[in-house]
Amino acid sequence: MSLKGKTLFISGGSRGIGLAIALRAARDGANVTIAAKTAEPHPKLPGTIYTAAEEIEKAGGKALPVLCDIREEGQVAEAVEKTVAAFGGIDVCVNNASAIQLTGTLQTDMKRFDLMHQINTRGTFLVSKMCISHLKLAENPHILNLAPPLDMEAKWFKHHVAYTMAKFGMSMCTLGMSAEFAKDGIAVNSLWPLTAIDTAAVRNLLGGDAVAAQSRSADIMADAAHAIVSRPSREATGNFYIDEEVLRAEGVTDFSKYAPGATGPLAGDFFVPDEVFARSGTQVKGLF
Repeated sequence: MSLKGKTLFISGGSRGIGLAIALRAARDGANVTIAAKTAEPHPKLPGTIYTAAEEIEKAGGKALPVLCDIREEGQVAEAVEKTVAAFGGIDVCVNNASAIQLTGTLQTDMKRFDLMHQINTRGTFLVSKMCISHLKLAENPHILNLAPPLDMEAKWFKHHVAYTMAKFGMSMCTLGMSAEFAKDGIAVNSLWPLTAIDTAAVRNLLGGDAVAAQSRSADIMADAAHAIVSRPSREATGNFYIDEEVLRAEGVTDFSKYAPGATGPLAGDFFVPDEVFARSGTQVKGLF
């Protein structure tokens, strides 16, 4: 199913997984709003909302770059209004924006605690809330949260409880809103990677080049996201999807293109339940 003519509102999509999802949709001829706060080049991070828009246009889509801090209610409302004015509505809301810091309780200052919860949990709630009235008018409306399965094991909390709480807050938005808006036909799902994904976060915060070499490209998440939001919204909601499992269900058997330079097992990601690793056809080790 093509996303041609569909409109995606993506938070934090100026780089990484968010941009990859935008480019995959653009190849279908979709309209994409990039709602992010990077307007000027960052010394350590690639991309701005404007370079992302250029890439989307080159890929075959239409782009609307909007400077937006999703912590600010007024800015989110304005970004949504601009999207509807430009493209006539919203079909897909992708909550991609996220903040991370992997520190224990005593090492986590409250400013960083607040940032993670404001962007991850509150931001997901706010962006979804602002999009829902427009999604109700769409033919096949989807909200997709880049959030993990709710695997309530202590091992995911003990080393970075503040971050885990913030990410699981996004997952609880999926759990609650999928039931709340089922009657409206709005699908609300989560998507999470089986393995580490080669992004700026991995290179700058989670192990550098060594872990990046054991990671897959963001394209696997983009392809999985495309498959999910192309499904009938009334038939696919309330799920905590894993990227590889989504694509295997679509008939993909060869995943080597997503990690062409990797040798040996890949690095498994956070928050993936043990049973998912056990049934996977991919060798993983060195879990974060």
